Amino acid sequence: MRMRRRLVRALVRPLALAAAVTALSAGSTASVAADRAVIGGFPVDASQSPWTVALSSRDRFGGTRSGQFCGGAAVGRTTVLTAAHCMDRDVLGGPPERVKDLKVITGRTDLLADRDGQEIAVRSAWVNPAYDGVSNIGDFAVLTLARPLPAGSVIGMAADGDPAYAPGGAATVYGWGDISGAGEYPSDLRAARVRVLPDASCEEAYPGGGADGTYDARSMLCAGEMDGGRDACQGDSGGPLVARGRLIGLVSWGIGCGRAGSPGVYMRVSDIMRTLGWR
Repeated sequence: MRMRRRLVRALVRPLALAAAVTALSAGSTASVAADRAVIGGFPVDASQSPWTVALSSRDRFGGTRSGQFCGGAAVGRTTVLTAAHCMDRDVLGGPPERVKDLKVITGRTDLLADRDGQEIAVRSAWVNPAYDGVSNIGDFAVLTLARPLPAGSVIGMAADGDPAYAPGGAATVYGWGDISGAGEYPSDLRAARVRVLPDASCEEAYPGGGADGTYDARSMLCAGEMDGGRDACQGDSGGPLVARGRLIGLVSWGIGCGRAGSPGVYMRVSDIMRTLGWR
């Protein structure tokens, strides 16, 4: 199979892509988690972050782990934000409207516990037309659900100027992704505590001009630890980064998982709000 260059980058968080290619190359429908997951994290119950949802397609990724391949954040009872690259044709095998069983899973801590929580069909998916898969700029999509999420499942978004974006501040990233960087996918939801880093740190780590993406301070933010350790990883793409009780980022890309000098890059929610005209 011919792979586009971004599929073979060293763990750019378009990891849903890597998972889809692996599954298809193997000629199997076995479940494969898609994008980044939490490194250096800890288990958390879904009730503690009810706005964290799993994106699922059993037809595409198999029944194991409920077909999970990316994460998302509920910002309205019928509105979920996720990464644009999670909706890529290379991930889903076609446009999202052709994936008949595309769903979000809410209220489920353990993906193996099929009877827990709810699975809600995705009625429509709007993918940012300005998304650039080379630079990773504009990596977000908006999913509209067929019926409302339970009350209390929505998180508020941090607008421009919110102190939640201040460098040095504490934040938490959530997901069902890889916990080792070596393909070790848990079935239960996990979280990792990270720090919001100065834009200069990511500008230095990802200056552009190569295959590793370009850090754009207006539309992205940087979080993690510069000496490595806690981070998102494969299977976590599109999942929420939360600070001061508000959504500030969506897991997007980076190099490796928890690697020193290569912090995680997230889509800045204030820029998503500006792009969509949300207040």
